[in-house]
Amino acid sequence: MTSLRYVVADVFTDTALAGNQLAVFTDGREVDDETMQALAKEMNYSESVFVLPPENGGHARIRIFTPVSELPFAGHPILGTAFVLGAPLQLGQIALETKTGVIPVTLEREGARISFGWMQQPVPEYEPFALAEELQELLGVRSQLPVEQYHLGPEHVYVELGSEAEVAALQPDFGALQELTPFGVNCFAGSSKRWKTRMFAPGSGVAEDPATGSAAGPLAMHLVRHGRISFGDEIEISQGAEVGRPSTLYARVHGSGDRIDGIEVGGSAVVVARGEFKL
Repeated sequence: MTSLRYVVADVFTDTALAGNQLAVFTDGREVDDETMQALAKEMNYSESVFVLPPENGGHARIRIFTPVSELPFAGHPILGTAFVLGAPLQLGQIALETKTGVIPVTLEREGARISFGWMQQPVPEYEPFALAEELQELLGVRSQLPVEQYHLGPEHVYVELGSEAEVAALQPDFGALQELTPFGVNCFAGSSKRWKTRMFAPGSGVAEDPATGSAAGPLAMHLVRHGRISFGDEIEISQGAEVGRPSTLYARVHGSGDRIDGIEVGGSAVVVARGEFKL
């Protein structure tokens, strides 16, 4: 019988029972791929993480699973794992190896407690979304900006609505959305440094995600590219209220002109439970 310990963290919140839930299996060395996927389905969170020994200079290597598949990169699993591992290691910065590379996370503390983390995200490529017209028709909206797709491991599509109230009022047909695209569909609105977003990904086993770190960075890049914000602006993103898991994410983009030099996404997390599987 194998004993597998895990930690549950609520991510992109500083309040228990809010944010996006994450299971971190702190020692995945004896767990095969099939069992990792089965455990992620059993937990039924947006993602679960399995921690492994490093191979490329990081402090740890992680594998990330949704209830239905493995992801090469995802935001709230990286941030949550940084909180879980960074506390006992007493690190100011932790480097986590993912299938898209090594992701550094800078950890801020209040006393001994980690209070906030900033992760450096890869700069995604982007292109017009091929099914933009069909998507807008399905949602019953017209985007204020070009509907574009960003490639960051998870694929994200962005649709800007006219107001936060319009974002809150969306009631997608998840079955039709799943048939149309497997990608994450991000509907957002706001101005200046405050934005509201909702992310739908029924094709990944997550009808609506409470907080999507992998979408926050490309959203900030989208806003910079289209002149909604400036390089260096730190934006606050609200997500998750409609599914009863209010979350707050922060993002900023560094660069000049047409050049993107770096993207950071930040937030808080709280450990809310510890458990053990015996298999």
